[in-house]
Amino acid sequence: MPHLTFECTDNIYDAAALPALLKRANEVLISQGGAFPTGGIRSRAIRLTDYCVADGSADDAFVHATLKIGSGRSPDAKQRTGDALFRLMTEHFADLYALRGLALSLEIAEFSEAGTWKQNNIHARYKTAGA
Repeated sequence: MPHLTFECTDNIYDAAALPALLKRANEVLISQGGAFPTGGIRSRAIRLTDYCVADGSADDAFVHATLKIGSGRSPDAKQRTGDALFRLMTEHFADLYALRGLALSLEIAEFSEAGTWKQNNIHARYKTAGA
């Protein structure tokens, strides 16, 4: 963990430059002072083809990000992470935001380790590399 998911409406998906956003989002998470182990970071984008924004009368769009993290981070660490990710989103989508109806949102979902199962051999590569 963490896992970061961007849900993006179909009407902006091609213009959204999501591969670049995913790479930069991972860099933001890595830069959070060790709060998130590099080997556990996953980011993805989901193209939404069925959606309705507001009353559905305009070609509005949205991008909603959910960061799922295990419990144990301080409130300050969660705030810094949320601020940094949302700043990235607003900067990344600034041009689209200036051209059309666009809603941006981010939430952090924290869960207990009980009820999760994981197996990951990627962590070892970063531990041996000192990252």
